[in-house]
Amino acid sequence: MTKRTFSAKGARATECLGLIHTNVCGPMSIQARGGYEYFITFTDDYSRFGYVYLMRHKSDAFDMFKAFKAEVENQLEKHIKILRSDRGGEYLSGEFQQYLIDNGIVSQFSAPGTPQQNGVAERRNRTLLDMVRSMLSYSTLPTSFWGYALQTAIYILNDVPSKSVPKTPHELWTGRKPSLQHLRIFGCLAHVLKGKTEKMESRSETCIFVGYPKETKGYYFYSPSDLKVFVSTNAKFLEKDYMNDFVPRSRIVLNEISGDTIPREVT
Repeated sequence: MTKRTFSAKGARATECLGLIHTNVCGPMSIQARGGYEYFITFTDDYSRFGYVYLMRHKSDAFDMFKAFKAEVENQLEKHIKILRSDRGGEYLSGEFQQYLIDNGIVSQFSAPGTPQQNGVAERRNRTLLDMVRSMLSYSTLPTSFWGYALQTAIYILNDVPSKSVPKTPHELWTGRKPSLQHLRIFGCLAHVLKGKTEKMESRSETCIFVGYPKETKGYYFYSPSDLKVFVSTNAKFLEKDYMNDFVPRSRIVLNEISGDTIPREVT
């Protein structure tokens, strides 16, 4: 006996928050900066707009969903109607299920051994990890920056066209067309203006671009001298030099950040 072929497609949602796809990925063999080993995704079925949250523990999924629900329902002035997931223990917990019941949210589970029924979330995780691997392999950053690469990947996916929707996810989600003028090459060098300097001291330092902060306009930069990540809007990106002088790394550790043979890296 073999598994039956899976070709059916479910009915698409007709409005934002009509159906949310979710999945947890991890643990990663290398912790992200901040001690994160997991991430959870939430993808709106109608717009394909996505959210991703880093987690230290798999059990944090419930708290992440509550944070996601509070934000999106307040922003869109709508309510989540259906949550679709696999049968992971984090979704089957009594606390999680009771919360969904109390808020009138229908919980849909994929059948055991049938990840195709949660295909939107599964494909989203695969796409994100492929993007993370690519961005890290074309940068000089250690693999522990996969968390920043992941947040950058979902930021990009929300702003670019998709085969699944007639417009960009950002436009369907917010009603406004996204601007791509501010997008930069992940991992490129930049001259960033310092805060306070002595009269004869250099007014800028060379840092590495690692993403886009959600809470404010600007960019995330990593300072190799201070080993810290900070936000700044005053920067000159060296993208042309980066592309002309770049030599891809050959470290096998970057080819598969979720492989079991990769040693844990100190962050």
